[in-house]
This record gives sequence, C-alpha cells and structure tokens, in this order.
Amino acid sequence: MSLKFSSVVPAPLDEVFEWHARPGAIARLSPPWPPVRVGSESGSLRDGRAKLIFPGGVKWTAEHRAEGYRPPSQFVDRLATPGLSTVLPWRHTHRFEADGPERTVVTDEVDTPLPAVVLRSMFAYRHRQLAADLAAQHRYRHEPMTVAVTGASGLVGSALTALLTTGGHRVVRLVRREPRTRDERTWRPADPDRDLLAGVDAVVHLAGASIAGRFGERHRRAVRDSRIGPTRALAELAARTPDGPRVFVAASAVGYYGADRGDEVLTEGSAAGRGFLADVVTDWEEAAAAGGDLRVVRVRTGLVLSPRGGVLRLHHPLFAAGLGGPLGEGRQWMPWIGLDDLTDLYLRAVTDERLAGPVNAAGPDPVRNAEYTRTLAAVLRRPAVLKVPYLGPRLLLGETGARELAFADQRVRPQRLLDLRHVFRHRRLDQALAHVLATTTPDTAGEPG
Repeated sequence: MSLKFSSVVPAPLDEVFEWHARPGAIARLSPPWPPVRVGSESGSLRDGRAKLIFPGGVKWTAEHRAEGYRPPSQFVDRLATPGLSTVLPWRHTHRFEADGPERTVVTDEVDTPLPAVVLRSMFAYRHRQLAADLAAQHRYRHEPMTVAVTGASGLVGSALTALLTTGGHRVVRLVRREPRTRDERTWRPADPDRDLLAGVDAVVHLAGASIAGRFGERHRRAVRDSRIGPTRALAELAARTPDGPRVFVAASAVGYYGADRGDEVLTEGSAAGRGFLADVVTDWEEAAAAGGDLRVVRVRTGLVLSPRGGVLRLHHPLFAAGLGGPLGEGRQWMPWIGLDDLTDLYLRAVTDERLAGPVNAAGPDPVRNAEYTRTLAAVLRRPAVLKVPYLGPRLLLGETGARELAFADQRVRPQRLLDLRHVFRHRRLDQALAHVLATTTPDTAGEPG
C-alpha cells in the first residue's frame, strides 16, 4: 500500500533539502509521544544509515538508497533491520518540488502495509515541525556560529542542539567524560580547562541537577552545588577567553519569583521571592553575571511541556488512563511553555543582540492548575475528576518540594518577549499539548493529506 502526505513549506527548495541533510534533522522530525529514541544519525542522504531504538532494544535501521538520491528533489530510505524488514516492508520516498521561489511542496510517500490511520499523526507532526523550524531559523538567521552547550543530552539540550545544527550552526558539547567526537570537549565544572571555550562564539549553559525529588538536605545540596559554582566558573572563563564567546546564555527558572505570588503579574522587573528555590535561582543568576562584559541572557523557564520529560511526562500516562485531576483546589497559576518555543527562545538569545538580562520563558497565556487539568483531559479525550490532595505531593516531595514545586503559584508574563513582538509557535495551552500528544485542536486539525 502506498500512502502520501503532503504540505507546502514557506521556504526555498534548496533550503528545505539542505535542512534534511544536516545533523539533527531526524531528531527534530521524531514525534515525542512514542517511546523511541535516535540511536544514530545518517551521515549521508545518498547512502547512509540512521537507527531508531524502540523499547526492549529493538532497532529500526533506515538505509538510504543511492538509486533514489536526486538532490534537491528526492531521497529514499528503506527499513533494513534483518527480520523486521521481512514482516514489515517499508520504503519511504521524500520528495520536494518548488512552488515558486519561496515555497516548497513536501511529500512523503510510504510503501508499507501499515494503515494510514497509524501514520497520519506522525506525518502531520513532521510537517508542522519542519515548517515551524525553518520559520524560526529564518527569523533568527545568523552567519554560522560555534555554540558550546552544557547539558546537551537533556530534554532541552537535545532539542536545542538539533535545532542549531539543522540551522547550519556547529555545536560543541561540553561533557564530563572523555570526548568521543571532534565536537565534544571535556568540561570539569569546578575547574574548567582554560582552552575549553577557545573558538566558541556563544555558550548555552543548561546543566544542573534535576530539581525533581524529595527536598531533603542531600537533594537541596545537589540542586544548589550543581548550579552556583559551575555557572560562575564557566561564565568567568567565557569572559576571559581571548577568542571566546560574545554571549553567555544561562538557564534559570521562574522559581526566582518564589512559590506563592497569587494573582500578581510577574515580569522580568518583579522582585525576587522567598524560599529555597528563590534563593538558589537568585544566586544562580548572580553567578551567570560573572560573564562581565559579555552579553549575558538568563532564561527564567516555566513548566516545559513534552511527554519526554518534566511534568507532562508524569501527567500524560495518568491523564490518558483517566486518573488525572487538579492539585488541591487548582487555583495556583502554572507558567508553561512548549519545548519548541523554549528552544526558539534559546536560538534567539544566541543570535539576537537585543536580548540581555533576565527573560521569562513562559507562554503568553498562563493558566491556573484547574484549567491546565481540564485542557489536558480534553486534548486526551479523558475525564479528569480525581482531585489530588496536598498530602500526596507532600509525601513524595517533602514539605518544601510540595510547596515550591507542585503547588507553586506564579502568574508569569513574558514581558520582554512581548515587547520584542516575539513569535510563539503555540500561544495557547491546548495547541501546545495537541502538538506533542498526537492529537489535534480545531486550529491544528489541517493535516497533510
């Protein structure tokens, strides 16, 4: 059976084809809802191989076929995993056709026995993602840069590095082990090598221990120690490296504002709050300021929406099973942001000299927990009536964790981005959730056909 999925991308033919040939393309096109990860990327659309890893170690090997390689109009891959390819034949032809100088018709033609209903949401996601990535890279177009990234293997880091490399930039991953490729450098957080950032144009510092967990003394120490000292050491190194970075972009968090701000609208000019996380984030941002005369951007991030990590990774299976519900009375504000909107913001922070200082990384339409609950349940077409009492998160996270994470109340407004007329991919919560959960809202229902 041959299935076709087509859409029009507002970008020139050559640009669209080249995007697919760059490192990171398969990661950017892989939907976040199936439990699949990229094992390896293809080095060539002509005759390379890429591998996807399924649960249980099952490998999907996509082999590019030289006879189908016709740049910039077409490339072909087929399933080449021994055994699997016999029971599930798969041949995927990627076609590109100019529709004027600034538009390209993208068509995926798949020969497979799988029914269209199984594949439709995946290809709808791929086409939306391709168009949105190209649009973001066009908005923040810049001559190719070398960007050093800590935390590159994490949820945000892996998405961001792929966005950067498909945009033509080089990413140097700062890792805490011996390098395995020429694009890795060993980073000692407490005492980084003096040449670590030589030849680097920008630093994106994402590394830090997860704040998820029970807030005992050991956890608090890990959260704090993984952020303050390493950030200061890296920022100071960036500032004194002669041929080093011009911009230092550091992760931060809306925890800066404290856990209980009620209906107060929180912009970048609002005062810091009180509590453990507020103190940690304040010191974290001060450490980033050690970048001195560099342009320093501090990205105060809200709840990042992706089923691959963060709060949605926990909520998705519960709500999908009809076991979700509001936390307490559900009146606490939840500053959320889609993962792709967050990576767009980091791309902008690296390339746009107008961004400096703190920037709130949150969607322009914050919601209370009760509305978040209703929206997620509606997107998944499930009920959500099981109210979660305060005792539950308290048992899991401790008193501090329950108050400062689960029941944090922060009405964050991305004023700096709004002032710059920043383009959000998803301004509404239902749109953001639908995009990453294999479903649609009325505004996102136009799928490739």
